[in-house]
Amino acid sequence: MAQSASWRTKAPYRADQVGSLLRTASIKEARESYANESISADELRRVEDKEIERIVQKQKETGLQAVTDGEFRRAWWHFDFLEDLIGVEAYDKDSGIQFEGVQTKARGIKVTGKIDFSDKHPMLEDFRYLHQITGSTEAKFTIPSPNMLHLRSEIETDLYSGPGDMIDDLAKAYQKAVQAFYDAGCRYLQLDDTSWAYLCSEEQVERMNQEGIDHRSLVERHARAVNEAIAYKPEDMTITMHICRGNFRSTWISSGGYEPVADILFGSVNVDGFFLEYDSDRAGDFKPLRFINREDVQVVLGLITSKSGELENAEDVKARVMEAAEYVPLEQLCLSPQCGFASTEEGNVLTEDEQWKKLEHVVTIAKDVWQ
Repeated sequence: MAQSASWRTKAPYRADQVGSLLRTASIKEARESYANESISADELRRVEDKEIERIVQKQKETGLQAVTDGEFRRAWWHFDFLEDLIGVEAYDKDSGIQFEGVQTKARGIKVTGKIDFSDKHPMLEDFRYLHQITGSTEAKFTIPSPNMLHLRSEIETDLYSGPGDMIDDLAKAYQKAVQAFYDAGCRYLQLDDTSWAYLCSEEQVERMNQEGIDHRSLVERHARAVNEAIAYKPEDMTITMHICRGNFRSTWISSGGYEPVADILFGSVNVDGFFLEYDSDRAGDFKPLRFINREDVQVVLGLITSKSGELENAEDVKARVMEAAEYVPLEQLCLSPQCGFASTEEGNVLTEDEQWKKLEHVVTIAKDVWQ
């Protein structure tokens, strides 16, 4: 039986995006000049302001109902936010994060004291600028999930013996962050989380079993961390979660469908929407979506890849949306790229023009499906 659904006027939107965009030439040049101490922090910020204003306008022209700052002020999608939490410090590691056939530049974070969030966190000002220039268009902001501190940090304090001990303080820090972004005007916040991909990976699950780690307990801990972080979110604020299998220079880290975590992830994590990577067979099929048990949650299907510039066949994408609708009503589905275009400042292997065509493709297909 054919399903029908309406165009959404509330986030997440039928045609949406994950957040990061390819850094422009001006941004790259300015950041390099700043690193070389050729320009000041204020001069760098003026370049960032100008380029963010330009790409916000470009996003509007594509027809997107929510726009981001492209994460233009960041080098990383996660470290930049986490290292500015109280009790967390950045440091230079000996090696980077290993992706398929390539490694990131070296960077790390460590927990050195009691975790907390300050209203002086620099990303609050980053959001305020975005909110100021978006006009009537929704300003979407992205931050890493609390699980990313569990996954990527070293613990160098006697306060916490392991990641599980950090949950209470980390949850309180994120509760403060959510309220602070809300007070700054944010009504659409996204938590980015790659930790679930490890819990979906058959290879990682097998390794956990060999090491005597209880996979189920880890899944439950990840769900608890997110739920407690957003436990007091204001009623008129939308919080979504983006789940990714890695995105660096068009490569990836892990594979595996959502089935190993689906009952807890989709059945008990209290976000308003899930942005799910579905652009390749590494993400598995749509069957795990059967665990979606709330009518008020949206599933944003990442059927358009951000890893290459080639446009997907529109009819194939529409067919896959309808395939997903066998498990979740069409009214609860949306469309987006599977990830951002530049999770780190290096960006994926495609051109800016190809990036904008990808986003226009999302909007065009979504209109065909839902309008």
